[in-house]
Amino acid sequence: MNLDHVFVCGHPALDFAATLRARRSIRFEMFVTPDRLNAWYLESGLVDTITPGEPDDVRAAIALREAVYRLVTDRRLGEDFDRQALAVLNAAARQVPVTPQLTLAGRHTDATPQQALATVARQAVELLSGPDVPLLKECGNPECTRVYIDRSRGMRRQWCGMESCGNKIKAAAYRARKKTTPTAAGS
Repeated sequence: MNLDHVFVCGHPALDFAATLRARRSIRFEMFVTPDRLNAWYLESGLVDTITPGEPDDVRAAIALREAVYRLVTDRRLGEDFDRQALAVLNAAARQVPVTPQLTLAGRHTDATPQQALATVARQAVELLSGPDVPLLKECGNPECTRVYIDRSRGMRRQWCGMESCGNKIKAAAYRARKKTTPTAAGS
């Protein structure tokens, strides 16, 4: 499976929650090392540079990710927030976030993994208390568990992303139709 991080959910906290892929089947963990976690922070654009991480940073990130996923799912399904997940999120959000600096070359954000994680937690708080909550949808691909913000006209979007899931589902449906359609040559 591809090791590059994917950002198709429409919000950094949702992309963060999606770093455990295929939750209902093969479960593919993206945060296997501190370097992979830091790669997510860099690739997401959250930070420009980050200090090396430790295994404890990975454990904290996974705990926050699972709390965010649970809270997003609770909110999407109209259920009360899980109190333990809420405590994990709020504890992380109380930590010191990243602080962008203006340099001669422009904006630059240097951070520690702890600061980056606090920033993700604060983004999740904003998302889960903001106007985009009614737009949260889970990908229509049964193997995908990404939640995304559907800003499409009429809220008709079905997949987290066309390249990641939509094309796979459409191609499979096309192949299934071709198998069951009688050939014109036989008539």
